[in-house]
Amino acid sequence: MDTELMSFGELSRLIGARRISFSSFSGFSSVAIDSRKVKKGGLFFALCGSVSDGHSFVEAAFNAGAHAAVVDVQKIKSFDLENTAKKMSKDLIVVHNTLKGLQDSARVYLEKFPGLLKIGITGSSGKTTTKEIAAAIISNEKNVVKNTGNLNSETGLPLSVFEVRTHHEAGVFELGMNRKDEIYEIADVLKPNIALITNIGTAHIEYFGSKAEILKEKKCIFKFLSDNDTALIPKDDELSSVLADGVNGKVRFYGGDSFGELQETRSLGLDGTEIIWAGEKINFALPGRHSLHDAMAAIAIAREVPVSNSAIKKGLESVKPLFGRLEILKGRTTVIRDCYNANPESTSQSIEFCDSVDWPSRKVYVIGDMLELGENSRFAHAQIGELLAKSKADKVFLFGAEIEEAVSGLASRNRAFFHTCDFDDLSAALSGFVQSGDLVLLKGSRGCALERLSEMLTGGKI
Repeated sequence: MDTELMSFGELSRLIGARRISFSSFSGFSSVAIDSRKVKKGGLFFALCGSVSDGHSFVEAAFNAGAHAAVVDVQKIKSFDLENTAKKMSKDLIVVHNTLKGLQDSARVYLEKFPGLLKIGITGSSGKTTTKEIAAAIISNEKNVVKNTGNLNSETGLPLSVFEVRTHHEAGVFELGMNRKDEIYEIADVLKPNIALITNIGTAHIEYFGSKAEILKEKKCIFKFLSDNDTALIPKDDELSSVLADGVNGKVRFYGGDSFGELQETRSLGLDGTEIIWAGEKINFALPGRHSLHDAMAAIAIAREVPVSNSAIKKGLESVKPLFGRLEILKGRTTVIRDCYNANPESTSQSIEFCDSVDWPSRKVYVIGDMLELGENSRFAHAQIGELLAKSKADKVFLFGAEIEEAVSGLASRNRAFFHTCDFDDLSAALSGFVQSGDLVLLKGSRGCALERLSEMLTGGKI
């Protein structure tokens, strides 16, 4: 078994839980919310999901090696959990809400590391990329822990926190949201010393109703800053002054011209950007202006840590594209795979970037639905249609029911386009159109899974 993270007695006392013990186990060495991911010596949180109830998997978690399960007091009798724990010589940690129990447990666990510099990043887009760049820079001079992938939610952030160990000096965590109060709840877990907002857009507006409500929610990352902590705000965002209003701690505005060390940037097209920083040339591999914005956000964090200019250079040059985020795939065609997610801002950025690339052959834009836009969906997709109508695409392929709103804009300008809601039809139409040497953009929300087109477009396995 791995090193014990916390004793059951200490955890129960700190989160105000009741322990029902039928074992000789003292504590836990890992945590899980999925019984299939339980490790020997772990602690299983039985969360109540919309599809399944974690309490029905407590026995499976015990069989997989969990020493204890955190359970809801109202579920003990209906799932016969006390008898299960007794029969299997395990423990129950009893709370009133298991999601809150997970968050509270992560919060008290993190308090065991007062020397850890805690960095929180949120925003409508660019969170994961900014986190990865910041971690790459800081790790040159400090031991860093970060979210794995994009584990940034009400459950993902707490699970990530349990990865902190005594040797870590800085933690770089992204905070995401898809419901009201989620940023507040997970910011309360993290209580960052440095908190950065990348931007305020319309991602997930379906759940919030307006950009003002999104701003209000994102700004919750600053709620737990003390006087000595720092809030980092993009100076070129139209809402920057609203973001800064009433924030505790130091407020810093970041952006290209806020850095004295930044002397020049030059686009290298698909090969990224050349940055002249403090007299040194840096080859930053992520293409596009929005990737450069993410780099500036990461540099703003790094300067607050602080780390050296050498660490900034090494970190920026070590970064590689993440899956589905402006990946460049070369083969029969060159594919810009930017389909991990999509909202009006990121889709516009992708189209504008592809327009800016000097390309000797044709450009083909494959645009899927932008999901979770609610009542704003029709207008947002129509606006993308107008942008596509003015773009440099030789042909546009639209995929999904919501993106159909883009059709009228393309048709009004006699632009070549194809629309379907059937993936096989999309694949067949693309296969019959693309030629060797074409540049193909794949952009759409995760639900569209446009990466399925990659192998066909490049002519080889990805």
